[in-house]
Amino acid sequence: MREQRIRKGFLLVLVAATSVAFLVILRSFLLTILMAAVFTGLVYPVFAWLVPRVRGNRHIASAITVLLVSLLVVLPLIAVLGLVVNQGLRIAEGVRPIVTRMLNEPEFVDELWHRLPGAHWLEPYRTQIVTRVGDAVNAAGASLLGWISTTTRSTLGAVVDVVLLLYSMFFLLLDGPAMLTAILHHVPLPEADKQRMKERFVSITRATVKGTVVIGVIQGALAGLALRVAGVPDALFWTVVMMVLSILPMIGGALVWVPACVFLALTGHVTKAVLLAAFCSLIVGSVDNVLRPRLVGRDTKMHDLLILFSTLGGLVVFGPVGVVIGPIVAGLFVTSWAIFAAAYRDVLDDNKAVVLDSAPPDSIGD
Repeated sequence: MREQRIRKGFLLVLVAATSVAFLVILRSFLLTILMAAVFTGLVYPVFAWLVPRVRGNRHIASAITVLLVSLLVVLPLIAVLGLVVNQGLRIAEGVRPIVTRMLNEPEFVDELWHRLPGAHWLEPYRTQIVTRVGDAVNAAGASLLGWISTTTRSTLGAVVDVVLLLYSMFFLLLDGPAMLTAILHHVPLPEADKQRMKERFVSITRATVKGTVVIGVIQGALAGLALRVAGVPDALFWTVVMMVLSILPMIGGALVWVPACVFLALTGHVTKAVLLAAFCSLIVGSVDNVLRPRLVGRDTKMHDLLILFSTLGGLVVFGPVGVVIGPIVAGLFVTSWAIFAAAYRDVLDDNKAVVLDSAPPDSIGD
């Protein structure tokens, strides 16, 4: 018996050590592998539809699916990002002259100040406001330029990650279900709980992509079109920024279109500013309420606060892909606690009964 315990203990240490070593080796590619698994799950119905139409050749069906993802998603995204970077560089280069003019030409500041609605009420704080605005604009320009420079330097790494993601998707389409079955086989949970975790992962993934990314893209595109019609410069750049911001619930593209309305009002286009604010707040803001129930489904929707903080936390920890990973982790967190509560319900109920039974008789009457 003692020898058997020693062997089991050694086996546990060996498995833990090799698992940690394996994760250390793969740590630079874990996000790529995870995103490949997520996208594989999303496009798997396309793969399944193609298999019988290519005479059961799964390799050809997988290759066609990956090619479609490349043509319909990857290449258009690269083209749009290229245009966005060019416009972002132009915006960043144009920020510093504006700040310099604000500091060196008092009449330019006077002109902008008198266009500000209710400026006479803010006159006692004019110096502080102008200084703060100049510092904020200068900092925003420097941050934007630094972000674009960092993005440009990491382009090669992004290309490698995309190639690895597509390569991984090819094999996950072929062997993904078998791999998942093998992994779940080693999970010490009842079969029903394993199935529940798998279904939750798939449902949260689809809900996140459809209900967050798609809605974010639609909201950003509508608001960007409104900026374009209103005559806001570099509308394409701000459209992409609003698409990213629209992914975040309760925040959205208002961080862009509200300052755009202020800009239009200060430059004398008050009517355009009012119409832009009305369109973005009423039309763009209602997209989420109209589309989310249809795209996501009420049974898979998590609480807005949970979505907000899991998305923000995912962005902080994982970067841009955290928009998808954060809500997935939150969904699995909620599901695992639900499984835990169901598994230990008898124990919890027994503990509650003990506490009630041990209460003093006088306190029961109270």
